[in-house]
Amino acid sequence: MSDAVGPGDLVLCVNAAPNHATGRPVPLQVGETYRVIAVMEFACPCGRSDALLDVGVDFAWCQTRFRLLPKPKAETKTRRVSLPKEKETVR
Repeated sequence: MSDAVGPGDLVLCVNAAPNHATGRPVPLQVGETYRVIAVMEFACPCGRSDALLDVGVDFAWCQTRFRLLPKPKAETKTRRVSLPKEKETVR
């Protein structure tokens, strides 16, 4: 997944299990979306990922905690253009 994920991408937290190394609870919430700040190439101690994602919460987290969300597609919107009213000169 590290090849597909880059800074600015949105990811969904799917695993808020305790920290791999310390066993302490993590501040992430399952079902919350986070914006990736940085991707750090690092073999996680769990052995299941090759990168850590910095999402701005605490430090960096194993990429197996997240799923990449699809990028939103651009939508075209029609806008009304307001024209200035023409004034008629009366004498």
